[in-house]
Amino acid sequence: MSSITRRRALGVAAGAAGAVAVLARTGPAAAAAPRAAAPAAGPDPASFDEVYQGRRIKGGPSHGGGHHGGQEGGHHGGGYAVTIDGQELHVMRNADGTWISVINHYEPVTTPKALARAAVRELQGAPLVPLTLA
Repeated sequence: MSSITRRRALGVAAGAAGAVAVLARTGPAAAAAPRAAAPAAGPDPASFDEVYQGRRIKGGPSHGGGHHGGQEGGHHGGGYAVTIDGQELHVMRNADGTWISVINHYEPVTTPKALARAAVRELQGAPLVPLTLA
């Protein structure tokens, strides 16, 4: 017999309350209507491979593709992988075309190269520790 935790029960209740609130504001037809797609983020960024402040940074299309796929992964990066000294920097492309990483999550930048450089500055010589997703 499985038991439900208080946290899970509150989460389900909050989700149901949110759905009811949306329906109350917009009506069932508007809630069921498909949403417009986000604008295209623009062309794929150029690949790079350089030494920046003594650290090897690389970026380019990943061949693992998709969410959490393969060694190179991309992880929300839309098929683009960035590494610092051979360790993957998990990156994400925002809908407006800017990029963020696990190190610079609240400081979007315009290119993956700028993102890798910002991460190197933030690391201040510390190694990039692999991010494990359970």
